[in-house]
Amino acid sequence: MNIQLTGLLLLVMASAAHANSIIGVPLFDADCPGKIIVHADQDGPVLINSKEAETKAIDDRRFEAKGSGVVISILLSDDDSVTLSSTGKAPNGVCQLIED
Repeated sequence: MNIQLTGLLLLVMASAAHANSIIGVPLFDADCPGKIIVHADQDGPVLINSKEAETKAIDDRRFEAKGSGVVISILLSDDDSVTLSSTGKAPNGVCQLIED
């Protein structure tokens, strides 16, 4: 019984760790108006000012990340380029991708 509980606990912890993983979110770093910094790993999570954002897929090429008082709209174009915009407490506008 103890082994089953340990296995169940590990499964729950693994699910929680990937709760904000969204298949299709592209890898990017961006600066948004109001000194908002956004980072995403491939398939998530999305971080807004270093805090994990609540992220959802609108469809297979559009995503939305909420956190730190802002909403980041993520658009993956047909050529796989990424466009971001922000709305919320900071000035609204288009985010600038940061190249490595």
